[in-house]
Amino acid sequence: MHMKYKMGAITIGQSPRTDVVPEMLPHLGPDVEVIQAGALDGLEYEEILEMKPQEGDYVLVSTLRDGRSVKFAEKQILPRLQTCIDKLEQEGADIIVFICTGTFPDVFHSTRPLIYPQKLLHSVVPLLTKTGKIGVVIPDADQIDQTIEKWRGSGLEAIPTPFSPYEERDLTLSGLENLKTNDVDLIVMDCIGYTTSMKEQIVRETEKPVILARTLVARILGELSRI
Repeated sequence: MHMKYKMGAITIGQSPRTDVVPEMLPHLGPDVEVIQAGALDGLEYEEILEMKPQEGDYVLVSTLRDGRSVKFAEKQILPRLQTCIDKLEQEGADIIVFICTGTFPDVFHSTRPLIYPQKLLHSVVPLLTKTGKIGVVIPDADQIDQTIEKWRGSGLEAIPTPFSPYEERDLTLSGLENLKTNDVDLIVMDCIGYTTSMKEQIVRETEKPVILARTLVARILGELSRI
């Protein structure tokens, strides 16, 4: 009997991510089973509000099972992320991927390969830009400074444009103008929450190459699953 390849997926919000995983599946291959866990699973909305970022915190944005968007400090969920890793290992995951493009500290322990979308993006994108200047679409204005710093660490100049994938359907005219008028080589949609249709809007309006994090990551993971 042919065994399915089990891929563990960790969301920094609540699982299951029905807004994300179905769009990744076609790129993962037919023999992949995705099992999910969420850092905010089991928490009430009021408890999550207490995790709000303070000055200097690394800011994360995700979504809850009921569709509400939440913003919180990364440090608040680190122990809960390790719990997710342990859970997915026990459920037989062959590999574990974070459903988030944020930067995480090297504090997690796993007997399985841990895949960080941020590392994949930052390995690929610098090879695709000629001038080193890129547009970066991010969920929240509070992430602008950390985004500039993050991409500077990979040798690139980032021009961030806030656009929530959870609270807005289309990028605003001012956001599109920001991406069009700045002379960027390409645009990175730097959050797994962005959809293919959101990418299509930005491609159509800016006429620039656009990299969508969720499909880039899924295509690379698809290579691993077809062993």
